[in-house]
Amino acid sequence: MQPTPLKNEFYEWRQETLILNILGTPSAKQDKILKPKGTQLKVSIKKAPEDGKATDYMVKFLADEFGVSKSDIKVVYGETSINKQFCIKSPKKLPSVIQIEEQ
Repeated sequence: MQPTPLKNEFYEWRQETLILNILGTPSAKQDKILKPKGTQLKVSIKKAPEDGKATDYMVKFLADEFGVSKSDIKVVYGETSINKQFCIKSPKKLPSVIQIEEQ
């Protein structure tokens, strides 16, 4: 399944919720938010891809990076794929590649 096209290529704001398309890289040397690649934001994580554990680990990592609890992040699709889409409710912090939408 390919990521849903979003307003700002790899992300979109829907009121207070951030919709984010991610290209995941499991089994990486470090956990890190990288640069966008086309319609996805590259995110590397150290966890190996087994039984959805890498996605759970990514949710925890993103929760820390965006300053929210794990329960504020929903996996829209891609539980067992490197192509993922997340909804992040009211993020408190943003990486520099994501801008706050003007109201």
